[in-house]
Amino acid sequence: MGKLVRDKIPRIIQADGKSPIIRTLSEEDYLQELDKKLNEEVAEYQADKSIEEMADVLEVLYAICEARGHSLEELEQVRKEKSDKRGAFKERIYWEGNQ
Repeated sequence: MGKLVRDKIPRIIQADGKSPIIRTLSEEDYLQELDKKLNEEVAEYQADKSIEEMADVLEVLYAICEARGHSLEELEQVRKEKSDKRGAFKERIYWEGNQ
């Protein structure tokens, strides 16, 4: 039962009087575990809908971005370009097909 956890979790566990068993992941394993963590956090958001769960999803997305060699500024630039070109989701448009 292992999983990717936030950086300070081992210290929190130790402060609780326990001895966590941890290891540092290889780059390949880290990317795989980030993808699993994203799915986990999205599922938690879907169940809860809280801003805390939204923040967890965002934290994992930031980590994936950086782990794949991109900056957060680059991510925001690409997001903005797509939004400028294709729009965002603010108008709540639901496409039902073509006639």
